[in-house]
Amino acid sequence: MVPRRRVGTNGTPFMKDGCCANHVSATLAVASHGVWVRDADRRRARENEKVSFLPADLYATIEASIPIACVDFVPIRRSDHGLEVGLILRESPFGQVWCHLGGRVLHGETLRQAIDRHAVDTLGIPAIVDHDPQPDFVYQWFPPAVAPHDGTAHGKDPRKHAIGLSFLVEIDGEPVPRNEALDFRYVVAGALPDRIWPGSAELIAELTRRSR
Repeated sequence: MVPRRRVGTNGTPFMKDGCCANHVSATLAVASHGVWVRDADRRRARENEKVSFLPADLYATIEASIPIACVDFVPIRRSDHGLEVGLILRESPFGQVWCHLGGRVLHGETLRQAIDRHAVDTLGIPAIVDHDPQPDFVYQWFPPAVAPHDGTAHGKDPRKHAIGLSFLVEIDGEPVPRNEALDFRYVVAGALPDRIWPGSAELIAELTRRSR
């Protein structure tokens, strides 16, 4: 079953944490190429005014001390090969790997706004999601020092402990990888690349299982 949520196409270093100025610049750049309507530009600029941003040193202290709320999302489409998932190629503590999309939720930001921001920062396009989207799955990410050993499913993130509110989405048009995304491509859900962020394959498998 294809989920109802849809994302239209066209930091901490491994979760797309753009600052307010960068986000506004990115949205204006996209609009200038005719990809995004100006009304959406103005709406998101107003929303950004309500979001507060922490100094980098303070955020680093918080990140090392408490779990961080994140949105993770996986674009999907159906083809003659079956269900395909969209991945970005990015730098990581594990070298260049393929990975789902996402990043932290900023203070004062709704889940819809967070997904929207990360989609624009990574693919150059806004997100189209429900006004109050609910995650398809919640997946946890741990650094080795605090990772659970009780069988709890989790991904690896050497930088922080994160709570990933995870979504399957659809996108329209051609994404344009940017910022941390070195490349973007669709692959068959059952044939993920070997070089993938540890835990990302498990997350994608669970999300696609729940979408059937």
